[in-house]
Amino acid sequence: MKKTLNINIGNSIIHIEEDAYEMLTIYLNEVKQHFAKNADDFEIVTDIENRIAEMFVEILTNQQRQVINIQDVQGVIAQMGSVKDFESSEEEEETEEYVAPPHFSVKKLYRDTDQAMIAGVCSGLSHYLDVESRLVRLIAIATIFLGGSGILAYVVLWIMIPRAVTKAEKMAMRGEEANLKGFANSYLQPLVQQSRGFIAEFLDVLGNFINGTGKVIFKIIAAGIIAFGSLIILCLIVILAALLGMWDSNIYQMFPLNIINQDYVTASTVAVFLVFVIPVLALVLFSIRVAFNSRPINKSLSFGLLIIWLAGVAVTSFYVVKIGSEFKEGAEFTQVSEIKPYQTYTLSIDRTRFFTKEDSLRYSIDPGNYSGRRILADLDHNFDAPRNIRLNIEKGENGKTSLSQYYKARGKTFEMALKNAQNIHYDFMQLDSLLTFSPMLQFVKTGNWRGQEVELTLKVPVGTKLNISKDFSRYLDGYGYWDCDHDSNSEFTVWKMTDTGIKCEHEETSNNGE
Repeated sequence: MKKTLNINIGNSIIHIEEDAYEMLTIYLNEVKQHFAKNADDFEIVTDIENRIAEMFVEILTNQQRQVINIQDVQGVIAQMGSVKDFESSEEEEETEEYVAPPHFSVKKLYRDTDQAMIAGVCSGLSHYLDVESRLVRLIAIATIFLGGSGILAYVVLWIMIPRAVTKAEKMAMRGEEANLKGFANSYLQPLVQQSRGFIAEFLDVLGNFINGTGKVIFKIIAAGIIAFGSLIILCLIVILAALLGMWDSNIYQMFPLNIINQDYVTASTVAVFLVFVIPVLALVLFSIRVAFNSRPINKSLSFGLLIIWLAGVAVTSFYVVKIGSEFKEGAEFTQVSEIKPYQTYTLSIDRTRFFTKEDSLRYSIDPGNYSGRRILADLDHNFDAPRNIRLNIEKGENGKTSLSQYYKARGKTFEMALKNAQNIHYDFMQLDSLLTFSPMLQFVKTGNWRGQEVELTLKVPVGTKLNISKDFSRYLDGYGYWDCDHDSNSEFTVWKMTDTGIKCEHEETSNNGE
């Protein structure tokens, strides 16, 4: 059993055996004594310690061990070189001019930010390819004119290539040996820093800001994202629970939920929930990491969330395409009704609701209890479908009055579209000069919304007056209906059919008075 120690070398905590620690201490003391006469002795020794720490970490990681032994120290010293060997080589080169250090045949690719104009990509490539940086920059500029591909390539390399930060990384970038001689020569012949330009200086200022004040701002923003994202997740969970919990209610007969077939409701609802909630959850987890400097998200968790999200996207896409295919074809049929002629007609909305046999069973409607009564539709809360009733008023021919009803719907095939159109029930009734229209269409049999609509065309002779209920404002498009509302106490607006079309009688009177 050997005694172990915890040491801090190169800002890394290393577990090391006692005899290995003694050997390492002797070696570092020799290094410090040798470079004590150098003006950059502290920087050189610090870089050497950082390199030794990196080598120790590599050994422990590769060999899955926790403690450095004496054999490891001996191996590191052999790679770094002993002080005696370094001194003897210095004596041999005292009378000779400085010769650039030998290069490895294999270099490491880093971004050289010391010679960077923007991010150091071109200067890093120049070291790796052993060519002048000016040539690499010239080629990079030329590729910009190839459809902008050079910019995209530069950004990708910026992201993928790491920056040379430590002295050892900068030496590896240039192909220099990371040993005592290499560190010493690196300081004797440092890499000359070039003028970097406005962009590089701006990036430096921006980086310093992000490392300082920017961190505080980012943490505040991250805290806001966490709070807002958590609220969104809670709302999505409540909506999911409400939708799945209301399976037997009438909520699925309301637009837009009545677009979805009942067989698809559960799967499609859960899939859409996953598509929206997982990105928000990922953003919240990332914000927690930024705000509290926590450890990265577990890779297994991240991969699992990605798989679930992709599955949700796939299922959602499947049902969107499947439901969308049921709107492929369109069909319509027309029903024309003759209307008894009158000089003046009154157009009103009849709020009496039509009930099928299924509706009577669903709402437990007993004809005996509702004898002489009417069940009215709520116009203010009509979510059964989008605005699917339109009324057009046109000039009649041959002095006749008629109402054309166009029933339209869509389906996967023409036959299905026609069945959907035939499933529409719409009420219209004439009582003398009173024309009553239903405010909504109904389905004879339970069905999903497939673009069902009813377009009404009322044709009246020239000179006919129309008292139109203000409830028609949502069904009349392009007539400037509210411009004709000159009496707030009246329930109707007064119109008149002319040779050029229907006109507000108030406007006609004003024009004649002029």
